[in-house]
Amino acid sequence: MSGLIALLDDIAAISKVAAASIDDVAGQAAKAGAKAAGAVIDDAAVTPKYVQGFDASRELPIVWKIARGSLFNKLVILLPVALALSALAPWAIPPLLMLGGAYLCYEGAHKVAHLFHRTDTHDSAQHIHPTGDGPALEEARVAGAIKTDFILSAEIMTIALSTIPTQDSLLMKGVILALVAVAITVAVYGFVALVVKADDAGLHLAQRRAGPVAALGRGIVRVMPGLMTTLTVVGTAAMIWVGGQIIVHGLHELGWHAPYDMIHHWAQGAAAAVPAAPGVAAWVVTAFCDGVIGLVLGLMLIPVASFVGTPLIEAAKGAFAQLRKKPNPNENR
Repeated sequence: MSGLIALLDDIAAISKVAAASIDDVAGQAAKAGAKAAGAVIDDAAVTPKYVQGFDASRELPIVWKIARGSLFNKLVILLPVALALSALAPWAIPPLLMLGGAYLCYEGAHKVAHLFHRTDTHDSAQHIHPTGDGPALEEARVAGAIKTDFILSAEIMTIALSTIPTQDSLLMKGVILALVAVAITVAVYGFVALVVKADDAGLHLAQRRAGPVAALGRGIVRVMPGLMTTLTVVGTAAMIWVGGQIIVHGLHELGWHAPYDMIHHWAQGAAAAVPAAPGVAAWVVTAFCDGVIGLVLGLMLIPVASFVGTPLIEAAKGAFAQLRKKPNPNENR
């Protein structure tokens, strides 16, 4: 009998440890997902554009294809790479994170600059909407969305990895990253599905119902364009803010403390000046300063990308195309 009681005690102890581990994993996954908010919001803001112009019956299947590709990006490609970096080259995580932060700053600043210089083709209809028709156009749109998602997913996974304590086991890190990947994908593409079908739902209510229900449908139809604009603005601001924050923290970790210390000092001053809401005041000042740094850095990167990055990429594409066309001397033997 005493042996049975001891066994039950052991089972209870193991259950408590397992429950604590689950809580720890869930908590760390939530923290990691929150840190990646800028990339997540931008992902949700960009994706609805890829279903514009298609029949309503194809909207949800297209969103599902993109979501499936996003999960593949995160779980099959990026998760093993993140774990390998964590095990073999943890020193590379801060520079990679800063590289992703610089990309977020560049993309956000490019969208801001596009408001004042609309002749640029980076965000043009051709960029978002490749030409073609029928299934070929749908496949091209899905492929383009998955390529864009890969970049944002890489940033999300890197940010998530940077928030996990280094002493955690590789298995724990893998579970946390997998949870982050699944949760963020479900949240982003579930939201996208709601957004792209909201117009249809509102129109259905307005046409097929009467009274308050019809008024609700008309209200949804009227609100959606403004919601999409707001989502785009918030997504752009989040990219710049999070990108700037990543750069400031990265420089601090690499030994240049001046920007981080200056912003921290100003945030403490704001908190002291607003005793009724010191946390809010400190956050606003910190986010504003990070955003200014992110915007300035992004604007500086635009000419670099235009006059250096783009020519190098085009040259690499041309060289790769030539290699593919080069005949094999042994082919006809």
